[in-house]
Amino acid sequence: SIRSSRSPAISEIVEKVVIAVGRLSLALDSRKLVVLWSLGISKVKAKVFSPRAQHSQSFERYRHLFIVERMRLTMSAVGNNRRKLTVRRFAFAVAAYCLTMASVGAFTSTSAHRGGLVGSAFAGGEGGSGFCERRNVPRSFSNRRETHSSWRRPTTTTASSRRSSSLSMKVAIDPPPYPVRVAVLGGGNFGLALASVLGNKGIPVTLLVRGDEVASELNANHRHPRYMPDIPLPTSIRATSDPATALSDATYVVHAVPCQYSREFLMGIREHVPPGVPVVSGSKGIETTSLGFMADILRDCLGDNRSYAFLSGPSFAHEICQGVATAVVIASEDALLADDLADLFSTENFRVFTSKDVMGVEIGGAVKNVIALAAGMCEGLGLGTNAMSGLVTRGCAEMRRLGLVLGARPSTLAGLSGVGDTFGTCFGPLSRNRKFGYRLGKGENVDEILASTTEVAEGVETSKALVKMIREKCKGEYRLDLKYPILFGVADILEGRITPLGGLKGLMNMPLRAESFETRY
Repeated sequence: SIRSSRSPAISEIVEKVVIAVGRLSLALDSRKLVVLWSLGISKVKAKVFSPRAQHSQSFERYRHLFIVERMRLTMSAVGNNRRKLTVRRFAFAVAAYCLTMASVGAFTSTSAHRGGLVGSAFAGGEGGSGFCERRNVPRSFSNRRETHSSWRRPTTTTASSRRSSSLSMKVAIDPPPYPVRVAVLGGGNFGLALASVLGNKGIPVTLLVRGDEVASELNANHRHPRYMPDIPLPTSIRATSDPATALSDATYVVHAVPCQYSREFLMGIREHVPPGVPVVSGSKGIETTSLGFMADILRDCLGDNRSYAFLSGPSFAHEICQGVATAVVIASEDALLADDLADLFSTENFRVFTSKDVMGVEIGGAVKNVIALAAGMCEGLGLGTNAMSGLVTRGCAEMRRLGLVLGARPSTLAGLSGVGDTFGTCFGPLSRNRKFGYRLGKGENVDEILASTTEVAEGVETSKALVKMIREKCKGEYRLDLKYPILFGVADILEGRITPLGGLKGLMNMPLRAESFETRY
């Protein structure tokens, strides 16, 4: 009757029958339909969903929601295109429809705390947009839906919104197709800043801190008692000192623990990190023991069976929390992950670019801290703008030279994570490394400075590791001290072999040669 009838009401009849069967299957808790569902849908769901969606605890529900709408369209084809729809395909459609009806009903009551994420599975026509309706579809996902009340925005397009400018920070942000919960590891300045960016968008964020007292203070007053206590944090940020609580339902993990402490920290929480969950690193530097970048540390501790991304650029935590316009770059070998993270983090005041050059981003984030130490010493010695500008420029040349040795792209080092971050760290008044170098230039020693501050200047340990790495990677090359005089000189000052003034004299008395080694011959 279904195949031969031309009645326009056939779709409504089928839908009513399927809804009744779905309710029955829910009541009986039937699982036999899973076989038919998997046969008919396995190819579809494999092509539609990003691998990042599969680690979400509610991924099955969102897959079902998608299939519900697909099957609903298939039911409509019974009335509109009956002769091309085979009985077998229709049987698969009915089976999947019944299964997903039961699944959606089972999930609805348990997901209310997500902010009403389920919605109407059959939204369409009047009063609904339809789950498969394409509107502002981003490049990472083929289907998206409003999943949180804070994400919702008007869909009308005005003439002003259609205008674009390369100087504009405003970007069109689409919500991900599954519920996002972010765990931020580390309650320092940068961890708080990244948590604030996400929290201001209404994304649930769990901050993993070291002590129960700090967690209680953050949850009660929404301020950190030690780091940036003058900055109020969004109420969607919750803090805990229990790794299991912070990581159990995380869809993304943001690592913001200083580089030299990362390995010990990660080994202590690795069993709580859900399998396959992507990790975003906001830490920069080179580990002194292994001479590895953050990419090496993360893979050693958390394994290779997940995707990693690395955020870098001129981004002072205090300015980020204040909503000052900021531009950064996220690098990942997984281009889809980089795009998803750019969508996740980007706001009108926080612009995220993407890159696949992980090595270039890592080198820029590590070397710029060492150059900032030298810039601070230059200021502490009372030298002028000429000296500091020349020092920073020559330091960037050494960064580029090292990047070529390690396989980084020169364009990356000339971008936000390289020259951009170096300028901010060397000339910005909020730079910890610059302050550390300034105090060295004023005559204080390393031990005195370390004992008087709670903030971590990554460049101190990175400088020592960097010199070891250069000697190891460039073994056999002639006169490394002429190719990397600033990097080697900062390490000598920190080790106490020379003074800042002696290092300056050494730079000024170097042999007169071409500005760039690469263009001399």
